[in-house]
Amino acid sequence: MSIYVGNLSYEVKQEDLTEIFAEYGTVKRVQLPTDRETGRMRGFGFVEMGTDAEEDAAIAALDGAEWMGRDLKVNKAKPREDRGPSGGGGGRPPRRY
Repeated sequence: MSIYVGNLSYEVKQEDLTEIFAEYGTVKRVQLPTDRETGRMRGFGFVEMGTDAEEDAAIAALDGAEWMGRDLKVNKAKPREDRGPSGGGGGRPPRRY
């Protein structure tokens, strides 16, 4: 399981998140997704901690905390939904008149 960290500053780096989460236990991995076109950080990330207890402690301490000028949103990451094929058609062929 991992932790979702939202409302991050666009200047945040992996080392920054590692440092703040390390106060609550072992940080196994930090991911900061970037925009495919611009390469810019997307304003959220994911952190994996060593144990569930460490994750719970980090979430309790950091959710709503002000960091780098922003109020963090920190909670258990939800599994990624399978969105299926893209294209916006919802799987139905377009109507033809």
